[in-house]
Order: sequence, then C-alpha cells, then structure tokens
Amino acid sequence: QVQLVESGGGLVQPGGSLRLSCTASGFTFSTYAMSWVRQAPGKGVEWVSGISSAGRSKSYLDSVNGRFSISRDNAKNTVYLQMNSLKPEDTAVYHCAKPRSVSYYGSRWTEYDYWGQGTQVTVSS
Repeated sequence: QVQLVESGGGLVQPGGSLRLSCTASGFTFSTYAMSWVRQAPGKGVEWVSGISSAGRSKSYLDSVNGRFSISRDNAKNTVYLQMNSLKPEDTAVYHCAKPRSVSYYGSRWTEYDYWGQGTQVTVSS
C-alpha cells in the first residue's frame, strides 16, 4: 500500500532553516509528480510546492517563493523541501502528498489521494 513518511521538522527561530524529507513506498515514485502541503492550527490545508516526476519543473506558493526549494531523488524515493528564512507564519504541520494523476502538482487539494502523517514545523523565538 502507499506510504509517505515525513521527517525533518522541529522548532526553529525566525530566519532559520529546516530541510524536510518524505520517503515514499507502495507506488512507482519516479513516475509521479509530488507536492508538499501544510496545515496551520485552525486553518485549512494549503498547498506549498510541487515538483514534476523528473524534477525539471517546480512550482511554489507565492508566500514561500524564493525562500523554499523543492527537490527529489528518485533513486531514494524521496522528495525534499528546503525551507530558508523561516517566518512565524510558516508554522504548520507539513505533509507530502501524492496526486491522483501522475502529472499533477498544482494547488487543488482534491487532486491528491495520499499524504503522510506530517511533520511539525514551529517557527518561534
């Protein structure tokens, strides 16, 4: 069965950095685009970033563009999210998400069928 396991979250001061990882199993990872989404306390799910199956195309939420960078290693079935210049408003549980369609990595939440348990990111001084 499909499994997505995130790691790398934690507590960081404003301006700091974290690198999130998501290791996938149960499907042919290299053929699927992947995304990162987040959910802050009391708020809905927000798409953050997506990457095509080969990693050549990437897309970002406007508020993280230039601060976050998504990448993947298909040999390791892993997708990453490098987060720099973190702000308190980035505080959330971050999940990686697998789309229903191999090529989708956009912001429509209903287009994803699996996501991991998430990793907590807290940005606070």
